[in-house]
Amino acid sequence: MTSPAPAPIETLARRATALLALHHGERPLVLANAWDVPSARAVVAAGSPAVATSSRAIADSLGEPDDDTSDPRLVFDGLARIAAHVPVPVTADLQAGLGLDPDDLVDHALQAGVVGANLEDTDHHGSGVLLDAGRQAAFLAAVRDAAEARGVHLVINARIDTFARKVGTPAEQAAEALRRGRLYLAAGADCVYPIGLADRDVIARLVRELPGPVNIIARRGGPTVPELAALGVRRVSMGGGVHQLVMADLGGRLERLAAGESLA
Repeated sequence: MTSPAPAPIETLARRATALLALHHGERPLVLANAWDVPSARAVVAAGSPAVATSSRAIADSLGEPDDDTSDPRLVFDGLARIAAHVPVPVTADLQAGLGLDPDDLVDHALQAGVVGANLEDTDHHGSGVLLDAGRQAAFLAAVRDAAEARGVHLVINARIDTFARKVGTPAEQAAEALRRGRLYLAAGADCVYPIGLADRDVIARLVRELPGPVNIIARRGGPTVPELAALGVRRVSMGGGVHQLVMADLGGRLERLAAGESLA
């Protein structure tokens, strides 16, 4: 089975511009992360102006690890199918770049019809903690340059993993997130994503002190979407949450079926 044909650069450039504009609207961009064509179509049918993907959900669906060692060919083939079947911009969680250099990463993304990318700063191939912030900023700058050279403003969402990796005290995590956020935005990122952050005061501080949009993941027990909007958050995503809910529901139904009950 062959992959869908790439969209023209002009089409990708328009979609990237539209996606970027959604980060600066009156309301935050709310994204329920998909993992395949049916889930992406469901997201669009619910009225979303863009489709985001979850790297964990896609990795699970492919039987691949979500630690920057997923096979890029499998990942981008799946992304290409998603992008070919929805009429809105697609932004993909690409782990830490899937081991690709910036030029190859951008080429793979654009060939798949992807116009936005989450790129995380966990050091999957070394300490397992965090990449050097300067090194990550240089990587993001190279991705930005590669995309601009191809005529598309790939929307870079720079994930900051200080909270997820619990590096230092809570105060140190916040300070490091601010430092990294400033570096990444200066390097060409369009948005920063301090994953794992749920403290309202710290969210407000990052929104106030960073010179660019902030993405917060919506989690059970954390701030609601309206609360995040009131704090000034510009992008709200669900990560692998939707996939986890779907799979939990499926598991429960299959258990009832195995017990002799109805699947419904």
